[in-house]
Amino acid sequence: MSGLLDITDFTIFPIDDDPCMLKALVTLLQTEGHRTKPYSSSAKFLDDHDRSIPGCVVLELSMRGLDFQRTLVHHEVERPIIFLSSNGSVAESVQAMKAGAIDVLPMKPINSSELLEAIKRAKERDSANAESRAIRALLQNLTRREKDVLNHLVAGRLNKQTAFILGIREKTIKLHRGRVMKKLGVRHVAQLVRMTDRVSLQPSY
Repeated sequence: MSGLLDITDFTIFPIDDDPCMLKALVTLLQTEGHRTKPYSSSAKFLDDHDRSIPGCVVLELSMRGLDFQRTLVHHEVERPIIFLSSNGSVAESVQAMKAGAIDVLPMKPINSSELLEAIKRAKERDSANAESRAIRALLQNLTRREKDVLNHLVAGRLNKQTAFILGIREKTIKLHRGRVMKKLGVRHVAQLVRMTDRVSLQPSY
């Protein structure tokens, strides 16, 4: 995926209630060529948030960071978060990482190379999340019978085996298989397996 690290389509959302700190973050990120959209509070970010925009959040952990993280999870928002920590709370840092944070970095002083490396990882995760959402959307277009056929297909069963299990003709299985491949935009079973693996679709054994 050659465009994975293309920073032009990725927005960083710095959040800080300290105007000086927020300005410093924005300056650092823009100097490195990143697009930014800063907020003075997590509440303002949540009010204005567009989950369709590729990007990540950079937020101080002490700004009710764990509550903010739980809010995103509750609303099923897959937005990567990089936390900055000024008090070095190990317990909160561990909790944040277990909940899916990209990293928890020391805030004073900010190590720019560590922050940029964390942003790189955030972009990779955001890209993977977007791909998973796209796959789930395609799967929603399948009929119930097509989903049944897909399930057996990725389990490695032959058409005649699937036909026997589902109690329908092998010719009908071939028709459903063709429709599944077309709707999902793939040509090979190996591609189907990779797609379903990305969204943790469990085959029927």
